[in-house]
Amino acid sequence: MRFGLLGTGHWAAETQGAALAAHPQAELAGIWGRDPAKAEALADRYGTRPYTDVDALIADVDAVAIALPPDIQSGLAERAALAGRHLLLDKPLAFTTEAADRIVTAVEERGLASVVFFTSRFAAPIETFLATAAAAGGWDGGRATAFASIFQPGSPYGASPWRRERGGLWDVGPHTLSVLLPVLGPVAEVTAIDGPRGATHALLRHRSGAVGTLALTLDARPAAMEFAVDFYGEQGSAAVPDAGTTAVKAFTSAVDRLLLSARNGGADPCDVTFGREVVSVLEAADRSRREGRTVTPA
Repeated sequence: MRFGLLGTGHWAAETQGAALAAHPQAELAGIWGRDPAKAEALADRYGTRPYTDVDALIADVDAVAIALPPDIQSGLAERAALAGRHLLLDKPLAFTTEAADRIVTAVEERGLASVVFFTSRFAAPIETFLATAAAAGGWDGGRATAFASIFQPGSPYGASPWRRERGGLWDVGPHTLSVLLPVLGPVAEVTAIDGPRGATHALLRHRSGAVGTLALTLDARPAAMEFAVDFYGEQGSAAVPDAGTTAVKAFTSAVDRLLLSARNGGADPCDVTFGREVVSVLEAADRSRREGRTVTPA
């Protein structure tokens, strides 16, 4: 499958580009970025062609991999899907449910394959755990803490404008929801408040009756950094295991799954429909914290 890579930042260069260039069943056919000089440098690094016209790159490939801010990704993903290209996208899918819906419609109407890269969902130990936990059932709730600290010197993400503006809810929040939702099911109501150091704390009432809690920030004190998810209920408590992999290996698995979905026609568990569900919960939490009330996801 011929892939076009849209984006030239750290994630595009060190994760997506690296995985695509090394994948035995993928061809990194070209790179486009908002800065033509960076696109040229990254294309030279991976021995492929830089593009100055994103639509020209979309026209030349079978699929696009996107590593750009969510509001830019959503528009380009829709354009690529309308052109009949398979989608390998980053999280979150979009900043609004409305934008996510347009992508889902374009993908479904054209029978395209899609994968949204929630990193931990492409690690075998975590996927095995989630399948076992979902089959067991009987969970009363789940707790997720994602305390990152990206604004320290040397962080490749510290200068990201959208992360500074949107915070942990939109950056690490998708990762926690990608693990909670397969076990506890869809969310019926969300109540969220702001906390110290740019944190968002959210309470989720799932349609199953279970309750999920999220604690999220990108500006944790370095000594307080943590990423942990656990479930509790009839089975006692169970912690989600470590991924046991690297981002590049996980993205390689995401490419494998996109290829499988395109070949067999089945939907991936992390397709754009699931990505849209995550966006709807994030959007509800964002609205709840701003308006001081409980919100039902779209």
